[in-house]
Formats: sequence, structure tokens, C-alpha cells
Amino acid sequence: MRRVNNLLAWALAALLLACGVAWYFTRDAASNRIAAKKPATNSQPLPMDRRLLQSARLMASAADTVDEQALAGEALRLADHELDQAFASALREAAATPPPAPSGPLKDLTNRITQLKKRIAAEGARIAKLTQDAAAKGSSVDGLELAKAQLALDEDELEDAQQDLARQGGDQHATLERALQEHEQAQHEAAQPSKTPVARPTATTMSSQIGSWLSLGDRQRELDAAREQADNNVSRLAREHNALEKLIANKPVADAGAAAATGDASADEEDAEEEDQEAMLARLRHLSDQRKTLAELDKRIQDSQQLADVYKRWNALVETRQRGVLHLLLGSLAAVVGILLAVIVIDRGIRRAFVRLADHKRLHQMRVIATIGVEVVGALLILLIIFGPPNQVTTIIGLATAGLTVALKDFIVAFFGWFTLMGRNGLRVGDWVEINGVGGEVIEIGLLRTVLLEMGNWATTGHPTGRRVAFVNSFAIEGHYFNFSTAGQWLWDELQVTLPAAGDPYQTAQQIRQAVERVTETDASAAEQDWERVTKQYGMRPFSAKPAVDLRPGIGGLNLIVRYITRAPQRSEVKSRLFEAIVSLLHKPAETNAS
Repeated sequence: MRRVNNLLAWALAALLLACGVAWYFTRDAASNRIAAKKPATNSQPLPMDRRLLQSARLMASAADTVDEQALAGEALRLADHELDQAFASALREAAATPPPAPSGPLKDLTNRITQLKKRIAAEGARIAKLTQDAAAKGSSVDGLELAKAQLALDEDELEDAQQDLARQGGDQHATLERALQEHEQAQHEAAQPSKTPVARPTATTMSSQIGSWLSLGDRQRELDAAREQADNNVSRLAREHNALEKLIANKPVADAGAAAATGDASADEEDAEEEDQEAMLARLRHLSDQRKTLAELDKRIQDSQQLADVYKRWNALVETRQRGVLHLLLGSLAAVVGILLAVIVIDRGIRRAFVRLADHKRLHQMRVIATIGVEVVGALLILLIIFGPPNQVTTIIGLATAGLTVALKDFIVAFFGWFTLMGRNGLRVGDWVEINGVGGEVIEIGLLRTVLLEMGNWATTGHPTGRRVAFVNSFAIEGHYFNFSTAGQWLWDELQVTLPAAGDPYQTAQQIRQAVERVTETDASAAEQDWERVTKQYGMRPFSAKPAVDLRPGIGGLNLIVRYITRAPQRSEVKSRLFEAIVSLLHKPAETNAS
């Protein structure tokens, strides 16, 4: 069994170590979300980078204050504008750049699309001619409806072929248009009115403060990653801008195009006339597209720079919030430390205060109770600081009440038993009672317990033993007790006498009985009067308080047992007088014989 426990402990330790190692290697997972996300809208790679917009959306979802939401809106606007410029440049370049010569399946699709376009053009011309003929004749022409149906079929086939070509990456312009449509649709959905995010409540508990502090730290790392991403984008776009600007500056056709556009005659006029006009027009358009791309690159660089500045200001705002949360956390930690220090100081004060008590046992008990009480109060206060008050107060109170009712059942019953004991038929201090087989005088009736001064066995002696016996008051409800003081504190006592072997035992017993009657006559009469009031109240027959004498065989002869009534406080005195009378009676025959 011990070996199994050891193996289980080692297994748990290994599992804990594995979890710690895994946690350490995944500590940067939150901050790496921004840099790791790639555009996944299309299977084909696009010439623009969407990560800036994705990072802005990710950070906007974490904004939980008015200031952060304003910065998030500005970041989304700049990232969206930068992506729009990238789409415009990519679409223009895709339209101006002729696609590469296809091969394989793409070549078949391209040839099919070319044939379909020619067929559609021919069918369109044929339909136009048939329409003119129908208008000239004033009636329908045979074959016009058939030609329109064939044209619709070819157009559908052309659209399907173009979609196949775009899906296989053969039409970059169509792919870009589809991506732009998806982007605009996403922007339209994001622009729809939505519920205003509710700001998170102020961290009032220590656990929420720790969570907020860690969360703000993760957000700072994400903002740093997003700002670094924007700075990298600025560097990349600047390199593209410089390379394109250098390429345009090295082309002499720019000056020739400008001279031809202004109609200025120059020394290059002969060379310009030699060039084909269509080629010149295409080159000028291409140059214009490049100039537009330069302007768009400048705008994208400016957007990225502003976006990096937004993330920087956002990071400063989060850092300020983190310092505020750290301030609250330090205050909560100081409160916890203060409570712990107060508990230690109070504990020492309790130790010194209880040293003055003389009763060491009671001192130890009271000191332990007081120390536990102080520690429990301190623990509850610390739990309130760490976790705060419970949310489901009614449920927790109900469960706590039920648990306390079960756990403190004896105390609750004892508390209600106190009301029973303090009632009309209860106990009073000084009563002679018997509780759970222990008899004695009541010396204390508390809220939870009753204390007796033990008086020994009722049948032997009424002298106190000096022992204090405490009973929980639950006996008044769950058990029973005897009160010998409810009617004048009367009780039946007894004594035992061993008769001598000589003489008539019955005559001796009769003489002893008469002697006991003389001694207890007054008490017996008073007891019968007290009991008569009780019996009349409940309709019972009256009791007799006369003494009773029994003869029983014993080891050395006959034992005489005498039972008589007496008052409890006078029990010992009455018994002494009875013994004196009996001894005198027993010694009379001996004195007579001696004389």
C-alpha cells in the first residue's frame, strides 16, 4: 500500500512538472497571436498583407474602456485605409500586366475562354442583325429566339470557365476582385450598429486585481507586437517605394511622353514619330499607373506610421491602467499583511493576558478558544479581500444555515432546552435533582448547560462529593430528569440495620418501625399534605408517607431495611437521629440482661 502511494505521489509530481514546462513554453502564445495570424480568406496568395487589419480587429475586441475604444476605432480606420490602397494598387497592376503564358490545364481553359468570347461576339452581332431585320419587316424573324437562348447558354458557360480559371490561379484580377468584395462585405458587417461594450467593473478584490494586472500585461505585449508589425510594414513599403521611384527615374520614356503630351517640338521628335503610337500610349499609361502606385505607397506608409503611433499611445494608456491596478493590488496586499500582523499581535496579547489567571486548565482552554477565534476572523477577512463577498448571498446563507443546523444540532437543542428548564416546571438553583443517573444540587443553569454539585448515591448518603457535573441542556428535551424539590424537597431515604441473632427479629423490627415513625412523624405529615395538593389537581389517590420496614436474609443474620420520608436539606440530620434511636433501642436488651 505504501509503495502504491509513493508511485501515485511520483506520478502527480511528474504531471505537475510536465504542466509547468508546457506552461513555460506557451507563455508567449497570447502575444504571438498577432504575428502568427495569416490571411486565410483565399487559398491563393495575394500581393497585399492583411495582417495589419487583422491585428487592429483583434486589439479592438480587447478594448474595454471609452479611451481604448476610441483608439481601436482609429486603428481600424487606418488599417482599413491602408488595405484599400493595397487593393487599388494590386488591381491596377493586375489589369495592366498581361498574364503569363498558360500551360497544361490552364492553357486549355484559356483557349476555351477565348473561343467562347469569340462565339459570344459573333452571336451578339447575329442577334443585332436579326433584330434589325425584324424591325424592318414589322414581324418576328425565324431564329431570333433561338439565337438569344444560345447566347445565354454560352455566357453561362463562359462565366463557369472564368470561375474555374480564377479558382486554379489563372486569373489574378478576378481573384483580387473577389477578395475585395469579401473585404467590403466584412467592413459593411462591421459597420452595422452593435451593442456598446460594457466597461469592465473596477477590480475591487485581490483576485480580480491580479487577473486585471496580468491581462493588461498581455495586452501590452500584444500592442507592442502590433506596433512592431506596423513599423515593419513601414520599412517594407519604403523599400518598395524607393525601388519603384528609382525604376521610373531610369526610364527616358517619361520625358518623351511628357514632350509628346505638351506638343513641344524637340530634338527627340524624330525618335517619337518612329515609335508606334499604340506602344507609346501603353507605356505612358503604364507610367501613369506607376506614379499612382507611388502615391498610394506614400499613403500606405503614412497610414502605417499613424497606426504605429496609435498603438504606442494605446500602450501608454494600458500602462497607466496597469499602474493603477498595481496600486490597488499593493493596497490589498498591504491589507492582507496588516491583518496577518494584527492576528499575530492579538495572539501575543492573548497569551500575556491569560497568564494572570490562576486556573491553568481554564487558562489553556480560554487561550486556545480566543486564539482560534482571532485566526478564524483573520482568515475570513483575508478571504473577503482576496475573493470579495459571495455573489449568491441567499443561496450561500441557506446552505450555511443548513450545514450549521446539522453541525450544531446539540447546541441548538441545548439552547431551546434552557427555555424549558427556566419554565414553570423546570429547575431552579438549589433544587435536588437526578439527571442521567447522577444526583446532586443545582448550582448553575446556563444557556447551554446545567451544573450539579454531586451529592453521592441517594440510597447511601447525601453528603456532597465535591465534584461538579455539567450536562448539556438537551436532556430537558430529548431525555428526562427527576426533580426532588418540586414539592417541599421531599425524598425517600433508607437505612439498613443488621439485627442480632438473639431475640425476636419481628418484635425488634416493630420497635424500630415505631421509633422511626416518632422521629419522622412531622415530616411525613407535611409531605402528605404537599402531595395531597398534587394528587387532587390531577385526580389521583393520595400517597402515604409512613415509614416501611422490610426484613431480608443476610450473611450474618437478618438485615432490616427502613425507608422513610425526609426533606432533602435535612437528610443527613434525620438519618443521624434515626441511627441514634435505633442503636439505643438495640442496646436496651443488652443493658437489661447485664443488670
